[in-house]
Amino acid sequence: MAQEQSDSPPDPQIDTATPHSARVWNYWLGGKDNYEVDRQVGDQVREVYPQIVEVARHSRAFLGRAVRHLAGEAGIAQFLDIGTGLPTADNTHEVAQRLNPECKIVYVDHDPLVLAHARALLTSTPEGACEYVDADVRDPELILELATATLDFGRPIALMMLGILGNVWDDGQAKAICDRLVAALPPGSYLVLEDGTDVVDPEASARAEQTRAEAGDPYRLRTLRQMAGFFEGLHLLEPGIVSVSRWRPEAAPWGLPDEVAAFCGVALKPLP
Repeated sequence: MAQEQSDSPPDPQIDTATPHSARVWNYWLGGKDNYEVDRQVGDQVREVYPQIVEVARHSRAFLGRAVRHLAGEAGIAQFLDIGTGLPTADNTHEVAQRLNPECKIVYVDHDPLVLAHARALLTSTPEGACEYVDADVRDPELILELATATLDFGRPIALMMLGILGNVWDDGQAKAICDRLVAALPPGSYLVLEDGTDVVDPEASARAEQTRAEAGDPYRLRTLRQMAGFFEGLHLLEPGIVSVSRWRPEAAPWGLPDEVAAFCGVALKPLP
C-alpha cells in the first residue's frame, strides 16, 4: 500500500520529520497526503495491529451515518468538527449539505498540511457555510471563541469528536476538554464521539498503543467506562456505546459487521 507524496512541495511550516496523526490516518485510508515518516509509523502499527485499516474505514463510514442522521432526522444545521484530519470523500459538510444546503460547518485542526488542504477543498454550498479554524483540541476556549464567528451557540450544534481525544494522553484532561465543549452547547445539541479502545483485542491494541508512542505519534486507548464518562449528563441514542462498525449499520443479509477496536456514541444534550 505504498503511497506517493503530493506533487506540491510541502509548506515550509510543515514538519515532515515528525509523524502526525492526521497524515498517518490519511495513509491508512489510502490517501496520498502523507510523508515518509507517517508511512513508517503507519506500517509499524499495521504490523502489530493489522486491523487498523479496517478501524479507519469503519470510523469514516460511521461519520457519514451519524451526520446523515443528525442533518436529516434530527434537523441539526450546525456542526463543530474537531480533529478534522485531511479532507477525503464525504467530509462532514458534504454529507450534511446534501441533506440541508443551509448547514454550517466549522472544522478544527492544528496541522499546516490540514490547513492548506482544508482551505482549498472544503468548499460550502452558497446557502450554507464551511469554515476551518486552526486550533488545538487542548485549547477549548480558543476553539469556542473562533467557532462563534460562524456558528450560533443559541441554536443546537453537533459537536463531532472522532478519534481526537485519543491524542490527549491524560485521561482527566481529555474529560475536562469534552466537558467544557459540551457545556458551551445549548440544549438540543449532540455529541458525536469516537475513541480507540482495547475492547476487541486487548493484547494487539496494547502493542499498537506502545508502537505509536515509541514512534512519536502517541494515541491513548480508553476503556468503555472512560468513554461512558464523556457522555455523562447526556442522553445516548440507540444503540448506545458500540463499535463504530455497529452504530446503525446499513442492512446486510449476513447480519452485523464484525466489531473493530474503535467505539462510539451519539448523545443528545437534554433540557436542564
